[in-house]
Amino acid sequence: MPGAIPQHFIDELLARADIVEIVGRRVPLKKAGREFHACCPFHNEKTPSFTVSPTKQFYHCFGCGAHGSALSFLMEYDRLSFPEAVEELATDLGLEVPRETSFEQAPDHRPLYDILEQAARHFATQLRQHADAAQAIDYLRQRGVSGEVAAGFRLGYAPPGWDNLLRTLGTDDRQIALLREAGLITEQDGKRYDRLRERIIFPIRDTRGRVVGFGGRLLGDGKPKYLNSPETPVFHKGRELYGLYEARQANAHPAHLLVVEGYMDVVALAQFGISNAVATLGTATTTEHLEKLYRATPEVVFCFDGDRAGRDAAWKALHTVLPLMRDGRQARFLFLPDGEDPDSLVRRIGADAFAQEIPRAQPLSTFLFDKLASQVDMQSLDGRARLGELAKPLLERLPAGLFRDMMEQSLYERVGLKMQATGVQPAQRPTRPRIARPQGSIPPLRRAVALLVQHPELGQLELPDGWQSLDSPGVVMLQQLLAALHERPAMHSAALVEHWEDPTTRQQLAKLAVLELGILDDAADQFLGTLRSLAAEQRRSAREALLMKSRSAPLTEEEKQQLRELYRPLPAQSPEEN
Repeated sequence: MPGAIPQHFIDELLARADIVEIVGRRVPLKKAGREFHACCPFHNEKTPSFTVSPTKQFYHCFGCGAHGSALSFLMEYDRLSFPEAVEELATDLGLEVPRETSFEQAPDHRPLYDILEQAARHFATQLRQHADAAQAIDYLRQRGVSGEVAAGFRLGYAPPGWDNLLRTLGTDDRQIALLREAGLITEQDGKRYDRLRERIIFPIRDTRGRVVGFGGRLLGDGKPKYLNSPETPVFHKGRELYGLYEARQANAHPAHLLVVEGYMDVVALAQFGISNAVATLGTATTTEHLEKLYRATPEVVFCFDGDRAGRDAAWKALHTVLPLMRDGRQARFLFLPDGEDPDSLVRRIGADAFAQEIPRAQPLSTFLFDKLASQVDMQSLDGRARLGELAKPLLERLPAGLFRDMMEQSLYERVGLKMQATGVQPAQRPTRPRIARPQGSIPPLRRAVALLVQHPELGQLELPDGWQSLDSPGVVMLQQLLAALHERPAMHSAALVEHWEDPTTRQQLAKLAVLELGILDDAADQFLGTLRSLAAEQRRSAREALLMKSRSAPLTEEEKQQLRELYRPLPAQSPEEN
């Protein structure tokens, strides 16, 4: 997507976002006065020092110094780049991210998205109108799929024939090139033909609802039964999840998401009102899959067949999810009866009974320890010691935090030995440099900037004259902040910090946003008083300069007049301010 993200959009994004909701979906928060507290997700602590301010729309940890806006939190907690964090927040709020033109543009994939959208519409039309679509419709009806659900997932049909899509959309060389790039046509022996033929089509949409690829189920005999789009600039099987967009449309913040195997499992569950299922695209669950899932929900439930193959797949998923199990995240494993998949099971027992199975899914801890215990003799000392040896490398993959501590405690109870004997090393968290609390008095100019950052509404006050002439970089910063607030009066603290493109400036302002200023009875009075003090300092400096000059040379008439003005008291000022 070309160009930079306009600053006005970032301002609007932060104005609409609620940092308490964003952080609260990932970290358990407790209200304490006007703020929310929690144990910091970025360092190990037992006493909460992490605060989230709904007024400032800012978070800050007094232990490790982590601080920032909703965007900063998404970047650090979800390990996103700045553009990815903006995209994630915009998706949550239902906004489209605009882009400014730039001389150095990223690849523009809009034509590719457009051809994929055209293809999705073509396949949907074929399902409704093609003479041979009866077979596809009958199959969907047999699986209990209604027209409403089919339309919700934009199901389609690729009829028999080598070039139906090519003839419809490949109207010129540019279109043909786009079809090739999108993986919709292929070439062999100098001939072009459709990749998807005689299949029910499942459009795959990204989190913004854009079609990025397709899955196709073959009707009749032949192989492969399921065929996915190849890797393209906009489609990567290890990143995308079928049904995630639809699940978030049904519920923006689901309590859990169910990971199933296939397209029809997702569609069939939705038919029965279970709209929180997603499917990987013929691949094992990847780290990128899981990070995307955990950005949408705190709990992931893996659904596998109960046979050996299903349990082996579950064990692989457990290995993948372990490093991602930060505090507040959960993973469960639901094993189905032999011979059943989610599609067949929900049709046999009904939606209510199926939903009751999910709370009974095995927690990650149970699955892990039961799996390892089945490999040893738990009745013998040697067997329990072996359990500790097997568990050690797995527990060490867990991120430091309360969950890891509890897993280690559970292993201690199962093994019956001191933790040192299991060989499990205490978790080592990367530590941040502690931020020193300000000592003594704060310089007036720094205090004025901090007051304005923490209380942006002060920017609408009528300000005293004179402070602007001080020769200090802080004055320039204060003037720029006031100008930004004049342009956008509704900005809160977080938006004001993020308004600056320069990362050094943002970092400086972020520190001022959490600077301890003492008890403020009236921030407005303190702010105006600080500016008056700065103006008084400017007048004193100017007077001293003129008096110093008069001792060595006569003053000009203009300078004498200036000196008289500098001795004249200003309105609403005390004599000591002059």
